[in-house]
Amino acid sequence: MAVYVISDIHGEYDKFVELIDRIGLKKTDTLYILGDILDRGPRPVSVIEKLMEMPNVIPIVGNHEFMAMTCLNFLCQEITEKAIEEIEPGVAEELSNWMLNGGMTTIDEFYRLDAGMRGKVMDYIGEFLTYAELTVNGKEYLLVHAGLGHFSPERDLGDYTLEELVWERQDYERRYFEDKYIVTGHTPTQYIPGNPRPGFIFRKNHHIAIDCGAYYPDGRLAAICLDTGEEFYSGGQ
Repeated sequence: MAVYVISDIHGEYDKFVELIDRIGLKKTDTLYILGDILDRGPRPVSVIEKLMEMPNVIPIVGNHEFMAMTCLNFLCQEITEKAIEEIEPGVAEELSNWMLNGGMTTIDEFYRLDAGMRGKVMDYIGEFLTYAELTVNGKEYLLVHAGLGHFSPERDLGDYTLEELVWERQDYERRYFEDKYIVTGHTPTQYIPGNPRPGFIFRKNHHIAIDCGAYYPDGRLAAICLDTGEEFYSGGQ
């Protein structure tokens, strides 16, 4: 009954299946996914469909799901001149921003689904958690996609906006909590200044960063077991 965490799959279906096999995930284990399942890689919706078949998976929303939900709601409509004329302010800008951030792979796969499955996928994504708190082997963990934007020790977790949780990056040089570890994705560890192991899980100041750039040509998908601290990687690492 172990607890595992993965983040930022970004449509890399084959790497995800490989990593699950490498872990040896059991039905009695729990797997948290820290968002950014969608976009960039070739099979983002296939990953969603796989997760929908896994009752032991608990997904948390990332900024790419945040972008996708608004845009997919619009794209699910019949695109007519009237629909375009009545488009809500900001939606066109959000669509453009999503395209610039790799949304086309999600759209391509999404449109291959029948209408019923599209609805199920949308409902599933709409139920993602914003964060999760848990205790494993006496250690407290906060699981969130990007971090705690505009962090202050006086703020309750419920006071953070969704934008602060899915967009704002962590300050890995600062220890936010003395008694709690924050597990995040969003920032590829290749881009963390001073990281001695770019592209592998990064740990410092009670931060555990697990986005290892799965969609990069030389990147990998990573998982961590919170029970043991063991790290797992796609690609035989």
